[in-house]
Amino acid sequence: MEYTADPPTRPGDLLLFGHPRGLYYLAFTEAWERFSFYGMTALVVLYMVNQLLLPGHAEHIAGFAGFRAAMESVFGPLSTQALASEIYGLYSGFVYFTPLLGGLVADRWTGQRNAVVIGALAMSAGHLAMAFDATFLVALLLLVVGSGLLKGNISAQVGALYPPDDEARRTRGFLIFSTGINVGAVTGPLLCGVLAQVYGWHYGFGAAAIFMMLGLATYLYGYRYLPSRVARRERDTTRLTATDWRVVGALLAVIAITIFPSIACNQIFNVMPVWIQEHVTPNVGGFRIPVPWYQSLYALASILGVPLLFWIWRRQTARAREPNDIGKIGIGAWLAAGANLMLAAAIAASRGAPLHPLWLLAYCVILGIAFLYYWPTLLALVSMAAPARVNSTMMGIVFMSLFVANNLIGWIGGFYERMTPLRFWALHGALSAAGGLLLLLFARRLGRVLRPE
Repeated sequence: MEYTADPPTRPGDLLLFGHPRGLYYLAFTEAWERFSFYGMTALVVLYMVNQLLLPGHAEHIAGFAGFRAAMESVFGPLSTQALASEIYGLYSGFVYFTPLLGGLVADRWTGQRNAVVIGALAMSAGHLAMAFDATFLVALLLLVVGSGLLKGNISAQVGALYPPDDEARRTRGFLIFSTGINVGAVTGPLLCGVLAQVYGWHYGFGAAAIFMMLGLATYLYGYRYLPSRVARRERDTTRLTATDWRVVGALLAVIAITIFPSIACNQIFNVMPVWIQEHVTPNVGGFRIPVPWYQSLYALASILGVPLLFWIWRRQTARAREPNDIGKIGIGAWLAAGANLMLAAAIAASRGAPLHPLWLLAYCVILGIAFLYYWPTLLALVSMAAPARVNSTMMGIVFMSLFVANNLIGWIGGFYERMTPLRFWALHGALSAAGGLLLLLFARRLGRVLRPE
């Protein structure tokens, strides 16, 4: 479905670079929110493994005994690390599932503006609840619900700031908005990680709570410049043709295949921190590197890699050799496979000795470039190729693939202690390579459907 502002953006609302004032309030709100989200995410698995789920703490978590019994009834007996992995998988998966429900709530009852405020309040409460053992499960629930109300609705408001026919300016507006996401993804783990290392876990979580509240304050300050409700345009009542259904089927196939590289990339947020603290040299030149900083490197590579890829693609275009969208997604899968296989090879060569952090630097950089190749390209492909009648639905399904991938990440992470690190990371390399191979095998067939010209 398509969205318009209600009421439309007024000419007097323009402030910087020809964009509405509301855009900058939304971008800064998203920066603060992503700071808190990625800062908390960088700590939560290590916190569970090193403290919360250990005897003396786990007994204090409200409802934990019943929750653990329910988890083990499905997955069998779980060690501390395996349980932490499953909890992370459920949490991170439902973060990408609940925006679908949050959108329905906003459309039918609250409006997008009020939904974002409620979501930000819930997330602030969730970060504060992290400060207490007893409220850990409540904290995760509040964060999932809050993210569902905030994430999709704040993005919908960005698009609604522009007239329906102003596609070029809307695209640039989303680029400005996305910059806030990237800044938060880099700085959140940096600050929260060092606070947790120097002062303790709850200082890191406390910083995440403070920045979430700053995001809420930013949003409320710009409240009057934002559409109260994003109105749906009249639905297209035309039925999908046989060609349209073939396009939908091809897109679903590509989306499903990208689950493989998503698993290979996003394990950096789950098992990777546990493995790093056990198998990577912690100090460089007398400085102890906070484990969450490696996640910042991954996000930073995803930012700094953009001009590099633009340069590569321009050169390839000049030679008529630039890959199409399916080819780029495949390259992303192969790069993610290469990063994990490189790590497995370094582990084999080390013969049990701790790895130098430079190996992790190379891993994070390659993984960040892999992400740029496959994820933004997937969004662009679906946006371009999906029939107008189901375009928004297909975009929602793209994010549902992350729900599936993150739950699989949690399940696969439960096998970490049963495998050697070499086999564990080689498995992730093989999974991503399987995605690359599937795209290689079916690229021409998919291409004929999605790009018939």
